[in-house]
Amino acid sequence: MKVLEIPQVNLEDEELRLALAVKLLEEGKVSLGKAAEIAGFSERSFAELLLKKGISPVTFGDANLDEEFRNA
Repeated sequence: MKVLEIPQVNLEDEELRLALAVKLLEEGKVSLGKAAEIAGFSERSFAELLLKKGISPVTFGDANLDEEFRNA
């Protein structure tokens, strides 16, 4: 396993984990549950935090969106 070295920044570990989790979720690289785990939150708490920040905890890819429209 390769270790990521991050230059010195003025952020706490918790802030870095949260920022990483949000970015990975937004890019569709991890699920909501995995992002919550990375950030150190329960899935529900993480989703509520995202909503407070104006970030949707639910993302749809093109295939999922088409399926949702068919099921509506």
